[in-house]
Amino acid sequence: MDTVRIGGGLGFYGDTFLPAVDMIRKGAVDFVCFEDLAELTLAILEKDRERDPDAGYTKDLVPMLRACLKPAKEHGVRLVTNAGGLNPRAAARAAEAVARELGVPIRIAVVEGDALLDRLDAFLPFAHMETGAPLPDTVRARALFANVYLGAAPIVAALDRGADLVITGRVADPSLFLAPLVHRFGWSFDDLERIARGTVVGHLLECSSQVTGGNHGGRWWEIEGLDRIGFPIAEVREDGDIVVTKTPDSGGRVNFDTVREQLLYEIHDPSAYVTPDVVLDLSGVRLEEVGPDRVRVDGVRGHPRPDRYKALLGYQDGYMGQALIGYSWPDALKKAEATAEILRRQIARMRLPVEEVRVEYLGWNSLHGPLADTRGAEDLNEVYLRFAVRTPDRRAAEQVSRLLVPLALGGPPTAGGIIGFDRSRQLLGLWPSLVARGPVDEAVTVDVLEVTP
Repeated sequence: MDTVRIGGGLGFYGDTFLPAVDMIRKGAVDFVCFEDLAELTLAILEKDRERDPDAGYTKDLVPMLRACLKPAKEHGVRLVTNAGGLNPRAAARAAEAVARELGVPIRIAVVEGDALLDRLDAFLPFAHMETGAPLPDTVRARALFANVYLGAAPIVAALDRGADLVITGRVADPSLFLAPLVHRFGWSFDDLERIARGTVVGHLLECSSQVTGGNHGGRWWEIEGLDRIGFPIAEVREDGDIVVTKTPDSGGRVNFDTVREQLLYEIHDPSAYVTPDVVLDLSGVRLEEVGPDRVRVDGVRGHPRPDRYKALLGYQDGYMGQALIGYSWPDALKKAEATAEILRRQIARMRLPVEEVRVEYLGWNSLHGPLADTRGAEDLNEVYLRFAVRTPDRRAAEQVSRLLVPLALGGPPTAGGIIGFDRSRQLLGLWPSLVARGPVDEAVTVDVLEVTP
């Protein structure tokens, strides 16, 4: 029975792609999928595009292709990525340039149609998916991008047309991995069990090393080779049998615990995990260790896909001003708290248009927030105050950032490590919605470019 080996080549924008190179060279994989996008990533890419209309795709695409493209071609490995972000067409042009630079003949497919902002009228009221509120005119006036989470179908079409590299915009994470399976095995999207199995493959591989022992919440100190951690590989048979493993001779671990942890990652309802291609039911999943670094996944069920796509609109939401200052023992926390109060009073006296203040004490509660343990707080060796504000006025944000610097001498004693930020940072708000599939699917395009250096 035919078996396809799919590798997870990237878990987020900024992740290392070197394990993917290793995987391609010795992992005997057929496809490698690079998952770049998150809500935060789209905000970052929008800021890039504001500075340069030809930007808007992830900056790691070019170095990744320089490292992966030639060995992938030599080993017959096909690549899929959503690194196109907000500008997949420009990403495809960049990929073409790399292919010509390396002298690699390649077919590049670009999937477009996820961008909705220019045709938002067709999707109004664009109601908030959690509150049901219609999109306010004030938010729409500040909209910078709006994109829908596409499924696997256009990637399947690209692979069917012989693409060696598929570049998309906003495609749902697991759909990147499902597509090669549908392409290779000819699965029907109406075959809910197989589509569910392919989707769970994507869910397990989409965060790269998080399923091979990275970021592990168990006995992480017993996992060897984190300095050379391997990325995951799924061996999938035509009947949907799944075994998760990793690149041979790499660090990390694949076992019941690492796979279970990733399986439950970002799952709100295990019996109804919604994706564009299927609604996953993971409530009956069974995991079995069938060898060293080999876990079989079974018991996955699927329900019909949703009749709407998830969409996300990003809009300008003011500016942030922030600064940090550190205090040492004795009374480190008390000094930081006093400084925060000084800043609040100065902001009020200056009547700056501050809408929100966020205060964190690094070394005590910046990660745990209100759940931080208060025992021993009075004897902390050192504490850093992070004081940040949200304001609609860029100049006000810059003023708040500068307020902290004089407190090195004019505030509580033993201040050090002052980091003042005179520059403001634009903030982006996010508005999630659900939109009809029909008008979206009608606008999706798949173009294939043949590069012959």
